[in-house]
Formats: sequence, C-alpha cells, structure tokens
Amino acid sequence: MRVRPICLGTMTFGTQADKKEAFAIMDKGYERGINFFDTAELYPVPPSGKLAGLTEEIVGEWMHTKPRDSIILASKVAGAASGWFVPPNRHGLTAIDRFHIERAVEGSLKRLKTDYIDLYQMHWPDTIVPIEESLEAFDRLVQSGKVRYLGTSNDTAYGTTKALMKSEQLGYARFESVQNNFSLLNRRFLDELSTVCEKENISLLPYSPLAGGVLSGKYNQNFHAKGRFHDYMNSPNVRQRTMATRFLNDKTLASTAKYIAIAKDAGMHPVTLATAWSKQFDFVASTIIGATSAEQLDPIFKAMNLTLSEDVLKACDKVHDEILYPMG
Repeated sequence: MRVRPICLGTMTFGTQADKKEAFAIMDKGYERGINFFDTAELYPVPPSGKLAGLTEEIVGEWMHTKPRDSIILASKVAGAASGWFVPPNRHGLTAIDRFHIERAVEGSLKRLKTDYIDLYQMHWPDTIVPIEESLEAFDRLVQSGKVRYLGTSNDTAYGTTKALMKSEQLGYARFESVQNNFSLLNRRFLDELSTVCEKENISLLPYSPLAGGVLSGKYNQNFHAKGRFHDYMNSPNVRQRTMATRFLNDKTLASTAKYIAIAKDAGMHPVTLATAWSKQFDFVASTIIGATSAEQLDPIFKAMNLTLSEDVLKACDKVHDEILYPMG
C-alpha cells in the first residue's frame, strides 16, 4: 500500500477544530494531494469519555463527500492504560484482546461510515494480553476484509520484534507499520527501532514532527501561547503536566530557537524544516501532521517534496549534539 509522504492526523477534530474547520482542513489537504488520513477510536484529545469517537464521526461524514477508494484511512484500537492516562473507551476497560478488538473495529466502522479500514493499528501495546491473542484477533479482521493492513503504535523494539516473530510463526498477518513519536526534539527512535524498521521492512509513521507544536516556534514567542501543552500545564492531571514539561522546557526551547535560525538561513518556515526533516529517513513512509486551522497547512505543504541539503541536516545534528535533554 503506497501512501503520500504527508499524512493528515485528526486528533484535534472535535475539540481544537470544530466540524466546519475540520472539513476545511481535510478539503485543503485532499485538494493538495494528501490521500492518507489517520484517526483513532480515542480521539479527539485530550481524551474524554464524553467525546471519544467524535473525531471518527467527523472524518466519516467528510469521507462521504469523496470517493472512498481515493482515500487511505487509518484508525486505531485503544490499548490498556498508557503511561499518562487511562483510555476512556468502553468505560476505561480497554485491552488488546479478542473482545475489545472486535468491539473497537465495529464501532470505528460505524462511526466512519465505511466497510473497511486501510490500516488498523494497536494504539498502545498491551503488556498483559499475550501478543498471540492480539495477533489472532487482528488477523481475523484482515481475513474478513474489514481491515487491509495492520500496524502498531507507541511500541518498543522488543514489542515490535516479538510481534513480527509470532506473526511469522503462527501464519498471521503482521504489523506493517509502527507509529511513534519522532521529531528534531525526540530522536529516540533512531536508537533501536530504526534498526528493526530497516531490517524487517517496517514503515515508520512518525507523529508529532513539530513536537506538539513546540518546533513551530510559538512557545518561543510566547511561553503561554495557546496550545495543547499550555492546557496540560494547567491540568489537574499530574501525568499531563509531566508530559507538558517533558516537551516544553528550557532546553527544548533553546534547541527550537536554533532550529528557527537554521530554517531562516535556509529560507524556509520552521514548520517546513521540522516536517521535511522527519520524512527524510529511508524507513519513514509518511509523516503524520496535525492542524487546528486550514491556514496551518501551508508551510507543511512546502515540505511535501522537499529534500533538505546536507548542510541543513548537519546543522540540525549539531544542535542536537550541543543541547541534550531527556527526550533526545
């Protein structure tokens, strides 16, 4: 399955972007050649039991304005409790087992108003349910035609490798992609998972190439700029506050200032630089970007077919080497 180098993420649809704006964002992306859209049963974010599934409903309604086979649609089943919150789906009792996978995909298909999902992903690994049970349930979806391909997300080198091994042993459809956080400010994927991707022919779908908006430079101009991390910093949820400070701190802001200068010298927007950087690795199939307004897509489009020069790449690496921080 071939996809465009940019994928439009939808997690803001229903909260930061209402339905009208979400339609405008998707229309603009589609008109500029983006045919790959990523959503999840959990969305929109921040996670909410009241709103979970709303994003899929918006995406499903919009898809009815376009030929279905012109769109590559990705969605996800919410896993068990992640590192910073408990998914609200199915009253907080989510798991990657037969029952929940079946319930999740049926719910997504209904909300998305379609009879198949092109890429169905495990949103988080489940360390309790045996991977063999998860894979068997996923394989049944492929065999039934409800899902074309499978992927994982927020996974580790060990988890991805074990899943691939078990799929081969048991004859199940395997994970063809992994969707993990990857950006100029978070290069951890380059340690072990990049090797797994290269050796096992797995595609990375990097999300948050702007590090949650930090690399746009908006927080350098105004630390209290409107955005997800500002909301998280004022959240009563300790894990959300911890996540915000991990992405937004003195060192990440210092790095961002240097990346902004590199982008300026190269004659491009910092958003263009960050997006283009994330898609220049051989193991990357498509970079997932997000937006809360259609206007935010303009500098992203400029990265669609852009290849950064060796000088720009070396300058970015120098910043990373000079300013080390926990995310890197």
